[in-house]
Amino acid sequence: MTFLSAPRLLLLAAPVALLATYLVVQRARRKLVVRFTSVDMLASVAPRRSGWQRHIPAAALLGALALLVIGFAQPARAVRTPRQRATVILTLDVSGSMIANDVTPSRLAAAQQAARGFVGALPPGVQLGLVSFASTASVLVPPTADRTTVLAAINALRAGGGTATGDAIFLSLDAVNTLPPGADGKRAPAAIVLMSDGTPTVGRPGQSPAQTVVDATAGARQAGVKINTIAFGTQNGELDLGGRTILVPSDPPAMAQIASDTGGRTFTAQSAGQLKSVYSQIGRVVGYDVHRHEITAWFTGIALAFAIAAAVTALIWTQRIV
Repeated sequence: MTFLSAPRLLLLAAPVALLATYLVVQRARRKLVVRFTSVDMLASVAPRRSGWQRHIPAAALLGALALLVIGFAQPARAVRTPRQRATVILTLDVSGSMIANDVTPSRLAAAQQAARGFVGALPPGVQLGLVSFASTASVLVPPTADRTTVLAAINALRAGGGTATGDAIFLSLDAVNTLPPGADGKRAPAAIVLMSDGTPTVGRPGQSPAQTVVDATAGARQAGVKINTIAFGTQNGELDLGGRTILVPSDPPAMAQIASDTGGRTFTAQSAGQLKSVYSQIGRVVGYDVHRHEITAWFTGIALAFAIAAAVTALIWTQRIV
């Protein structure tokens, strides 16, 4: 809980001072009664009631004052609300190295499982698209609210070929731009979730794979689209091709650079469990806005209840309100 007007909490010094004064007065009153009253006579004529009861009205009144001060400071709590206009493009690497089984049962199978969880966790208002890439990139599902279509496409993914990461980013940006602007003339916020396990190996004609990635990330940065990257697999990943063992280590630094260049976040996931956790984190980043919701009324209502309790108990045990 936070306070929109925190300096007003200094007014809590008032009920604290009143409490201290009340305690001092009660102590002085007790001494005065004992000094000038016959104790035996007082016991015979005074009404019989527990000593603590006469303090309830004062305690309730002080509690009400404290709660009113807290309410005056405008308490607020963080509330997560779905971002109803947003676009997310899942961009999945399905190159040949994705069949490596250093992530159980395989990198691709683990990615598919986590992707399904990610899709299910996104709020309904988010438009979700799917791009896959190997030696070339393809838009499997344009941005849509139909989660069933996206899930079916994820389940049908098969691995094979090179790693055209730059082309995949360009195509993901094109997919974002297919959506028309809203009624206010502005495009919805967009993000790309890029999953890959290795270094880019395929570039555009006349360019190295690395240069194509640089140009693509520059385009994303200019468009204001953040790329959140996930590098998964391990440094010990390998493939068995016709009796030959080929090493396919993951490349977290390459993925981290893409995220850094676009203002996104980067993650690594070396097991299916970690990958699921990564998707959960990204889901919160791209799927929700956090607002502060003022809860002054809560404290005001409780303070009112305390004030009423102070009045009622005063009438019952002292036959007066003040």
